[in-house]
Amino acid sequence: MSSRIEQIIEEIEEYVDSCKFQPLSTTKIVVNKEEIEELLRELRLKTPDEIKRYQKIISNKDAILEDAQSKADNLIADAQAKAQELVTQHEIMQKAYAQANETINAANKQAQEILDSATQDANSIRLSAITYTDDMMANIGSVLNETLEDAGGKYKAFIDALQSCLDVVNHNRQELAPQTAQAAAISGSYQESDDEDDSLLDDLDEN
Repeated sequence: MSSRIEQIIEEIEEYVDSCKFQPLSTTKIVVNKEEIEELLRELRLKTPDEIKRYQKIISNKDAILEDAQSKADNLIADAQAKAQELVTQHEIMQKAYAQANETINAANKQAQEILDSATQDANSIRLSAITYTDDMMANIGSVLNETLEDAGGKYKAFIDALQSCLDVVNHNRQELAPQTAQAAAISGSYQESDDEDDSLLDDLDEN
């Protein structure tokens, strides 16, 4: 059974595949900003829970080792108890020592095998969890990288359009510059004529 985060990644991949290409492009697509942000928001919320789940699996390694150690200790304790019982029987003293040593050695061997097996299982679980988490993060990174590239392309097209409009405005101003200068010169000439007329009127008033 797949996790919710895997389902979200599949939904993002299906959504990206369903998007239409931009005009005159075979690599850039048009995405609905709200839909892709909603999927990414849910992915961001689910990712910590998913990581905690695999961290919990990894932490079970200690529990496995503790359980194995407990079983090994119990085996050794039982072996020692049996050895003690054999030793107390004076008629078979020598045989008891031999059997006791064999029992203890067998118990130690079995305990070591349990510890080795438990360690191997715990390491295998830990490696699988780490590998899965890394693959999950790689998929997330790939989706985010594609989204960023697409957004960057759209913003660049917007900036290029603004620059084109600015170039047109500047060009039009340059074309109007001679006419603007001429109009300013004419306006100045009219101003000087008005000043002369005012001066004549002042002289006549004084006389």
